[in-house]
Amino acid sequence: MAVPKRRMSRANTHHRRSQWKADNVALQQVKIDGREHLIPRRLVKAAQLGLVEVEQF
Repeated sequence: MAVPKRRMSRANTHHRRSQWKADNVALQQVKIDGREHLIPRRLVKAAQLGLVEVEQF
């Protein structure tokens, strides 16, 4: 038999949320204009095409 959900207290909610951590973005080593750069994998293509400044990474 189904049981109704219980309301979680505000303190418990905040405690649970504070424990969550995002993973760091995996960086990939790419050679652009003869120099090695570490940039996120999803931006490799844009960096190679010159659409993204690689100096900010």
